[in-house]
Amino acid sequence: MSRTTEETREFQTEVRELLNIVINSLYTEREIFLRELVSNAADALEKLRYLKLTRKDISDVDSPLEIRIDVDEQARSMSIVDTGIGMTREELIENIGTIAHSGSKTFIEQLQKNSETGVDLIGRFGVGFYSSFMVADHVTVASRSYRPEEPGTVWSSDGLGSYTVAPGEDLKRGTRITIKLKEDAREFADAEKVKRIIKTYSSFVPFPIFVNGERVNTLKAIWTKNKKEVTDAEYMEFYKFIANTNEEPLFWLHFSTDAPLAINAVLYVPADHFERLGFGRMEPGVNLYSRKVLIQSQSGEILPEWMRFIKGVVDSEELPLNISRETLQDSSVLPRINRVITGKLLKYLEEQSRTNPDKFTEFWNKFGMFIREGAASDPGHQKALVDLMRFESSHCESGELVSLKDYVQRMPEAQEAVYYLYGPSRESMEENPFLEVFREKGWEVLYTYEPADDYILTQLQEYAERKLLSADRADIQIELSDRDGDGSLSEDKAEGLAKWLRTSLGDRVSEVRVSKRLADSPALVVDAGGMSNALRRVMESVHKELVGGGQKILEINRCHRLITRLDSLREEDEEFAVMIAEQILDNALISAGLSVDSKAVVSRMYDIMSRAL
Repeated sequence: MSRTTEETREFQTEVRELLNIVINSLYTEREIFLRELVSNAADALEKLRYLKLTRKDISDVDSPLEIRIDVDEQARSMSIVDTGIGMTREELIENIGTIAHSGSKTFIEQLQKNSETGVDLIGRFGVGFYSSFMVADHVTVASRSYRPEEPGTVWSSDGLGSYTVAPGEDLKRGTRITIKLKEDAREFADAEKVKRIIKTYSSFVPFPIFVNGERVNTLKAIWTKNKKEVTDAEYMEFYKFIANTNEEPLFWLHFSTDAPLAINAVLYVPADHFERLGFGRMEPGVNLYSRKVLIQSQSGEILPEWMRFIKGVVDSEELPLNISRETLQDSSVLPRINRVITGKLLKYLEEQSRTNPDKFTEFWNKFGMFIREGAASDPGHQKALVDLMRFESSHCESGELVSLKDYVQRMPEAQEAVYYLYGPSRESMEENPFLEVFREKGWEVLYTYEPADDYILTQLQEYAERKLLSADRADIQIELSDRDGDGSLSEDKAEGLAKWLRTSLGDRVSEVRVSKRLADSPALVVDAGGMSNALRRVMESVHKELVGGGQKILEINRCHRLITRLDSLREEDEEFAVMIAEQILDNALISAGLSVDSKAVVSRMYDIMSRAL
């Protein structure tokens, strides 16, 4: 048929069925049609830009490469115009004819194959174009090729029974798609809604996009640039856009990899987050792109869940997208991307801890909860995460932090293990009886203010070939120097008192022994099973039936005046001595942070005060 005549073709039954799938089942959100049409337009512009760089015979070189979208609410219409490579009559039929020509069985076979193996369909005009029928009563495509000798062509269809191809008069280079919107799709004639969709999915298309004359995409896809070419101001502007904030980030990481996967990414650590204030769990903050087109917003698979505080963009051209480009066909790719990006971030944070310690301390104070979460739940990255953990210690001033690596490097030669101790605050730590032997030895003890710290170090068991031990364990084999002096009980008398205490306290303790590690406190309590008191507290908080249970060992200080007086009191007034013994045990439990019967403790204290007065 001549190029100068109008041609009408009927859709075959199989094509109608296929159109029904594309229009009604392929895409999850109707607004995706605009992403598809903009991607097609950008692809046409990119092809022309490449030709202009490689060929000298391309005319109209000064015509701007841009995309213009115009909407009219009254007319219920939308037009998308690009000044790209355009299409000849044959190309228009072929490209849209991926679906619309009579050989549509080929496309069905391709579609079935793609659904199994995945394929890169960005820029494939036919597939994305037909998403417009989700919102359109009628679509017209007017296009003219960049080749000056080629006339313009107009394709038109309601997507139901037939389509027409006719000559187009006075067309400029490029493609114009005009959509008559369905009544229930009138919202897409709202310019503000269109701008929002463009900003969501197509903000980083590398050509200007105008909506009713207003430029919408003003930011550059900085992740595709060499980081030496990006200014701090650009990083800041980009962060504020993707994070929807006016604050500046704490850190940012920009990197590109070619192997094992081609990845471009810009990732940020925010200045702060709301989760630590109790405002609920954060959503993931990294968006997944392919060739600058948004594929997944706030992807939950790009990073581990404990890195949900990270904001940014990851772009990979190797993503095996399904035909709608909304999900991935190969589920093994994202875990590989996850491993690469997580490793990069952990290495970057470790570098910051060395080169920018003050800022890293700020990071730890605000985001340490996420590092702890990862160290407790992600064995694959536990070692790197533990290296990032920070603690106060008995050798540091309040607020000063130390890493496990710092601790090990300054351990004295005689010290064989790394010691840590849980407490609710530094003040409580300074009064903790378990520190007395370490204070005399001059050995450092890490302070773990979070139960998760104790849990992580208990699970880790060793660091740099040194055992990790809680300082309140029953099996700690560290002894004070000989502290015998006036008023101290002899070892024999102390052993006798211990036996009496074991009998008097009954099943509240499994053992009473003379302590080798108490200098200033009368007594302490340890878990007979070797569990730290912190871990015991965690278990009691989860399993209420364990409160007050478990086998406990009471250690007494034979040099303390309260213990020596108790030894005398048991001979003079055993009933009162038992009351004092119960109070000593409860005081030790309280000091260890373990549960006690507060009513019994208060009642007993009143009785003791009455006897004393």
